Amino acid sequence: MKPAVLFDMDGVLLDSKAAMLATLAGVATAALGRRITIADLPPDAVTTPRVEVLARLGVPNPDELCEVWWNPALATAAGTALFPGVVEGITALRDAGAATGLVTLQTRDRLPWLLPPDVLALLDTAVCQEDAEPKPAPDGILLALARLGSSPKAALFVGDTLTDHTAAFEAGVAFAGAGWGYAGARALTATGARVVLTHPSQIGATLLDLIPGSRPPRQVTMTSH
Repeated sequence: MKPAVLFDMDGVLLDSKAAMLATLAGVATAALGRRITIADLPPDAVTTPRVEVLARLGVPNPDELCEVWWNPALATAAGTALFPGVVEGITALRDAGAATGLVTLQTRDRLPWLLPPDVLALLDTAVCQEDAEPKPAPDGILLALARLGSSPKAALFVGDTLTDHTAAFEAGVAFAGAGWGYAGARALTATGARVVLTHPSQIGATLLDLIPGSRPPRQVTMTSH
């Protein structure tokens, strides 16, 4: 069976932290009628559901307001960029015979705003917010594997938050933490992640060594816990 490597997007493939924080501040500013800056957001804003962050700031009906204002605020926010080595790493995985996929909380219509066409072309499937119950539920990971014709035993999920780790565990797939992402290496280790990558350049064919039985083991240059 073909091995599969699945990725979360924000904080793993895409450096979008500044844009997400700016979007939160923009929506809060529009809702409250006074300027909210990134400095006014809670310290854990980037790893907390947006509705909860906005509610803490006193925004009324945050769910409904996000339906109106989130997309325009995100589309005009500056500061998103691929992490270095992402294109080369995913290309190397495909060259090594792996299927690749995305499991993200972003909606499908946002993907072209956030990821360049060459990256989208390298992904065999993309499971978005509207496709499955969001993480930490395992549904999105399992749907991606079903689309790829792969199984949990032949898969790895690379994520950067506790919800990603939980989703991988519930789906029965191997997990690698992206230590450069939203939560950070220390927080991932504290959640029990046994493997935490230290740099996005570690995205590549060596990730297949983390899938039990995917190929003969060899040295993997990453941090294990």
